[in-house]
Amino acid sequence: MAASPLSSAEEARKAIADHLGEIRKDAELTGLELAHRCGWNPSKSSRIENARTPPSDADIRAWCAACGVPERAADLIAASRSAGSMYTEWRRLHRSGMRRNQEADVPIYERTRSFRVYCSNVVPGVVQTHTYATALLALITGFQGTPDDSAEAAAARVDRGQVIREPDRRTALLVEEQVLYHRYGDAAVMAGQLGYLLTVMALPNVSLGVLPRTAQRRMWGLETFTVFGDELVQVEPLTARIHITSPGEIEVYTRAFAELSRTAVYGSRARALITAAIDALG
Repeated sequence: MAASPLSSAEEARKAIADHLGEIRKDAELTGLELAHRCGWNPSKSSRIENARTPPSDADIRAWCAACGVPERAADLIAASRSAGSMYTEWRRLHRSGMRRNQEADVPIYERTRSFRVYCSNVVPGVVQTHTYATALLALITGFQGTPDDSAEAAAARVDRGQVIREPDRRTALLVEEQVLYHRYGDAAVMAGQLGYLLTVMALPNVSLGVLPRTAQRRMWGLETFTVFGDELVQVEPLTARIHITSPGEIEVYTRAFAELSRTAVYGSRARALITAAIDALG
């Protein structure tokens, strides 16, 4: 596995910094001379060039102008914005509530024909019920201290998830068995959610595997991630959403999903584990 899901974003940011460093060197300027021309604190150019501080659009324009190549600014700004979108803090995404973020992902869901989703902590979003999603998103909102529109965001999430029912899509879902026991909402909410998983399993274009708690592992547990075809991997650690577009790293996540799949059980064995979790609700 890659050392960190942040690596794609870090590499993209470093590439921008390297390009800016090359521009400075081509202009035969020192970092101090560049900072002086831009009217910056002497250490700012060094922080940008060493990828410790991401440059703003204005920083890139000033840098290129100071080096006599203002025409290069537009391309670098576009690349910098793309790098910035790879790693986005949840608080920033949710600063006006969660509904907009759920709706913003609709285009990638609509154009994807093959989904692979692994969840180690919650039921996958594409198969969450409205009550389960509302309870979960309300917890996230409370923890993040962002505006609470959990019911509206849950409705948008459920609506977005309907895409997996379309016959031209293929969806493979993997959940760790403990996910079935993590309670979000009361027993009725959990019973409804687990019952819905049993319904989803009957869809001909959906595969649902459960990784038993007692199984001999072939792959360690990972952060929740979704592979959108061969275009994108979305990883969801605690503080941010990470978008990975590097083909090499997408292949690593695809391979990890395949290894996790080999530990999972399907069909009647998966149904038995889900039914046992329902029975445990009392």
